[in-house]
Amino acid sequence: MSREVGVWVVFARRIIVMGTGYVGLTTGACLASLGHRVVCCDVDVVKVERLARGEVRILEPDLPERVAEGIAAGRLEFASSAAAAAEEAEVVFLCLPTPMSTGGAADLTAVESVAGEIRGRLPAASVVVTKSTVPVGTAARLGRLLDRDDVAVASNPEFLREGSAVHDFLNPDRIVVGSDSPDAAERVAALYARLGAPTVLTDAASAEMVKYAANCFLATKLSYVNAIAELCELLGANITDVTEGMGYDRRIGQSFLEAGPGWGGSCLPKDTRALLRVAETAGFDFPLLEAAVNGNTRQREQVVSKVADACGVGVESSLSGVRLGILGLAFKAGTDDLRDSPALAVARALVDRGAELIAYDPGLRGDEPELAGIATLVDDPYRVAKEAAGLVLLTGWPEFRTLDWSRLAGMLRGPVVVDTRNHLDPDVLRRAGMSWRGIGRAPVG
Repeated sequence: MSREVGVWVVFARRIIVMGTGYVGLTTGACLASLGHRVVCCDVDVVKVERLARGEVRILEPDLPERVAEGIAAGRLEFASSAAAAAEEAEVVFLCLPTPMSTGGAADLTAVESVAGEIRGRLPAASVVVTKSTVPVGTAARLGRLLDRDDVAVASNPEFLREGSAVHDFLNPDRIVVGSDSPDAAERVAALYARLGAPTVLTDAASAEMVKYAANCFLATKLSYVNAIAELCELLGANITDVTEGMGYDRRIGQSFLEAGPGWGGSCLPKDTRALLRVAETAGFDFPLLEAAVNGNTRQREQVVSKVADACGVGVESSLSGVRLGILGLAFKAGTDDLRDSPALAVARALVDRGAELIAYDPGLRGDEPELAGIATLVDDPYRVAKEAAGLVLLTGWPEFRTLDWSRLAGMLRGPVVVDTRNHLDPDVLRRAGMSWRGIGRAPVG
């Protein structure tokens, strides 16, 4: 239920954040900016030393500034010993990896390892909070692992989007906190009171379910839009106009209505698989979510076929000997994250068909191990066009809209762009002498 939290917030709290990835570092830096005293812990000693100097290597707007401000104010510190830091904690946030294991279940190894490490060092009346996305029942499982009647466990799922994580943390749609101890739930919720966001206080299992339910709904929404986009192509409709007309309906909303090469990133793929596994364990058949996952796989295959067709080799034909220029490989603009990137998945499938890929992405350095054997990364977007049979835009970086398309047309062997994000203006490309192929829209040029 939504409710006002108590007055516990009037004091700054001593908070320990376990893990310094996207979620952990953003959580620590933003809580420090709210006036709390925060220590972020990580097993990577070199990373801890780097962060203590204010060096942030995550591509995330405003995050380096928040870290620097927290360090300068003396409210943000970094440590490599979780157990030592836990001794002074009032609240411990677990922001640890929960990757997809074999079979699709979330791997809780890191979460349980840290819980075991700090179990005997936690002060009485402290609260351990799972911020990571964890299966329903994890809070109860941690409670048994901690085996401390004087320590509460709570779930406080994050709803951060990469590329806007700091903004999302400080401007949340809602705060969700669940615990079987109402007092502990209020204490955690009070940490965010300055944000003035709607607060949902519930039991631990329901809070854990909120995150999966939200992410799986968004994945289903995206798969639905991509299916509608394919139908639009068959019927001569325009998906951009269709989704605009849908989005003004307040029951639907404008967000997550963009057709594209499929959904991905660090959350949706693993969360959909994890919820399917949870459902299976509970004896519940979930065909709707299964269809969303299968539809996402099919969408990537459809994009590859569209590229092959645009290059004139045929929908199902080999791309052996075909050189393609790739614009964007990160899973979304504004990040350098390649985890379950649909762009990278499409690129890999193109290589499997025999294509040679030259790629440019403004967020990537070129030394990412995920690129090995897939694409040669260059530092200039115009270099991807030289002697290429066509360009494939896979990530919607804003700067791609302002490229000199006449110049690119002159460098390409085949002046065609497959725009898998419907990101470019087809008329601009047509005037530059290029053909445009989008998703769910009629070809131009």
